[in-house]
Amino acid sequence: MITISLCMIVKNESDTLGRCLDSISGLMDEIIIVDTGSTDNTKDIAAKYTNQIYDFKWIDDFSAARNFSFSKATMDYIYTADADEIIDKANYEKFADLKECMMPEVEIVQMKYINDKADNNLQNSITEYRPKLFKRLRNFTWIDAIHETIRLEPVVFDSDISILHRPVGVHSRRDFEIFNRQIRRGIPLSKRIRNMYARELLNVGECKDFEAVLDYFKDIFESQDSKEDEKKEASCVLARGYRLTGDKISFFKYALKDMLTNPCAEICYDIGEVYFEEKDYLEAAVWYYNAAFETECILNIHTAGDLPLTRLAECYDILSRQNSEYKQAAEDYKKLAQEWKMPTEL
Repeated sequence: MITISLCMIVKNESDTLGRCLDSISGLMDEIIIVDTGSTDNTKDIAAKYTNQIYDFKWIDDFSAARNFSFSKATMDYIYTADADEIIDKANYEKFADLKECMMPEVEIVQMKYINDKADNNLQNSITEYRPKLFKRLRNFTWIDAIHETIRLEPVVFDSDISILHRPVGVHSRRDFEIFNRQIRRGIPLSKRIRNMYARELLNVGECKDFEAVLDYFKDIFESQDSKEDEKKEASCVLARGYRLTGDKISFFKYALKDMLTNPCAEICYDIGEVYFEEKDYLEAAVWYYNAAFETECILNIHTAGDLPLTRLAECYDILSRQNSEYKQAAEDYKKLAQEWKMPTEL
């Protein structure tokens, strides 16, 4: 049977930490808590479960804190958890079975991450696989009978264990501040982090959040080094930002450039929003229809689902006040919007 170190980084998690540790502590052979500056009783709660509690000065870098926590681990595998996660009884038993039967060659175990709230601001599905359990010491293995080489890719096992994500609040403001400080310091954001930043902006960003990063995403869009998918993500951020700031010339500049490639739902939805604001409901309906039925989303699945469907219902409801022929369409789209559900898995 393998042994497991639980490594967590926390800050002001008094509302959720006990719930999390109650659900998983029995599976762990070692619990390591790294606190990045709590001002509540988070460390007092942690002390009920472990004496391995470390302080780590916050430097706007989750990876640095996570690496520090990993450096304290001594068991065969390391399990990572956020304080707002729990494991229910059925999945606890699955985890216990996995611990008993783990094959030694497995280096990473992925588990199903189930978002409790459909309005989360990063995921476009309720369930997604995430790496959660890591072999602490990796053994390199030679592969191939001829021209032999070292196997560099980890052996990954997709388990059927489900982790329940049950946040108490949202962290968007915190995330935006960290992103922006990185940009101001000239620290490059990786392609993956830029994608997450763009997703969060398109989901919950306010006008001031877009204003702070328009120049940054403009540079991404105009850079010759940017790939096509990076340019499309940037165009979504720029179009939304310029719509919110009222700069329609710049809005259509980036929206129409997206139309020259493979149009995405985010841009179609925002064009619909422009015409809706202008009270041109028939034209708005054309673009909302394209968002809902003719295009695919790249950042925010709601722009291809409940958002344009709701707007379609609103457009036709308004139009039906002058022409009763639109009344049925309003009712149909209202029903579709109410029945729309985020995909369980993409």
